[in-house]
Amino acid sequence: MSRAITITVGDIEMDGEFNDSPTADAIWGALPIARTVNTWGHEFYFDIGVQAEQEPDASDVVEVGDLAYWPPGMAFCVFFGRTPASQGNEVRAASPVNVVGRIDDPPVDALRRVRTGTAIRIEAA
Repeated sequence: MSRAITITVGDIEMDGEFNDSPTADAIWGALPIARTVNTWGHEFYFDIGVQAEQEPDASDVVEVGDLAYWPPGMAFCVFFGRTPASQGNEVRAASPVNVVGRIDDPPVDALRRVRTGTAIRIEAA
């Protein structure tokens, strides 16, 4: 099942897709979601009010463009580069996250200019 999404942060619009995980199902059911971002290195995160448990395949090492859910903070995460927890060139979350999807070709340079407090919206495409 294709679950295309659009993420708009400030004036940047990105296309992505959710996977078929239980956490992605829960977030899909809560769309649209509008919040403001917090930044942590080259990651955005924000509370989405969805509660989900850590899935068996959760990992703290992810890829640029991954969309994830961080269970301790009930937060949605957008990864577009290194974070303060990264070692070498890896992209590392603060603790294991449930990967729920991907952004198609994230505009990394533009995303690096976004600051805490910028509006973000996730909606079905």
